[in-house]
Amino acid sequence: MSVRIGLVGCGRWGRLILRDLLSLGASVQVTCRSDATAADALRAGASAAGAALPDPDRADAYVVATPTATHAEVLEALVGRGRPVFVEKPMTADVASARRLAEAAPATLFVMDKWRYHPAIAAMARLAGEGEVGDILAIRTSRWQWSSPHRDVGPLWILAPHDLAICRHVLGRIPPLRQAFAAAPGRPDLGVTAVLEDAGARVTLDIGAAAPEHRRRCLVIGTKASLELTDAYDDRLLVRRGGPGDAAAVAEVLPVGSEMPLLAELTAFLAYVRGEGPPPLSSAQDGLLVVTRLAEIDAALARGAS
Repeated sequence: MSVRIGLVGCGRWGRLILRDLLSLGASVQVTCRSDATAADALRAGASAAGAALPDPDRADAYVVATPTATHAEVLEALVGRGRPVFVEKPMTADVASARRLAEAAPATLFVMDKWRYHPAIAAMARLAGEGEVGDILAIRTSRWQWSSPHRDVGPLWILAPHDLAICRHVLGRIPPLRQAFAAAPGRPDLGVTAVLEDAGARVTLDIGAAAPEHRRRCLVIGTKASLELTDAYDDRLLVRRGGPGDAAAVAEVLPVGSEMPLLAELTAFLAYVRGEGPPPLSSAQDGLLVVTRLAEIDAALARGAS
């Protein structure tokens, strides 16, 4: 069955979503702001494109890929339609709207946390769930790049949601925030380090937009094994089976495949809409928790700058 998707937003990232939805056999109606974007969407294969939201009778589900600052407004217009909604991360740009939406649509609103569909992160979660890692002592992520194409929110709100989602997926929870500080005094726009911790584990997120090199890394340290992804496009996971620092620990390279996370999450969403699969991995409640942590980090940075 061809699923009818209303894609709201078809800019830099939305174009890739449109491409993948079409490749999966979906019929896609695009909502966009400009005639030029609408023309591009129609040339790419959209069934319709224009400024109006698709009527609920003509859409089985919606995907939202507008700028973060507009998410709340767009979602408010969609969640009452009784259709599944898949919104790009973060769910909104403030806690109040995220809480309101999570309460309004707890079973139909989902967040596009593509890193939960990354084959290496999925392998980390599987190994942790099977007890291969032992107790997780720490997770450390590094996500740096040069500049950011997003102008509506800062790098924290664009980059850190990925690592909070990884934490949720591998650890099974997102611990409370303990501290956060800017990479340079008074310049959180350049980079931020945040430490989250509970009695079980410490999670350190290091993100920024002032590095010459594009960097994506994730390290999981456990009592029985440590795991590391060294690049977003790696098709393997580095494993050391043994306690942290144990000289006798056995090194292993675990192949994980190279499926693109965006395609994987859209495949899962379409299966859910057809009634053939489980809901997407990140619920509205997960989205609210991520937005809450981001706001807490922002507040900690503001206190540090005062």
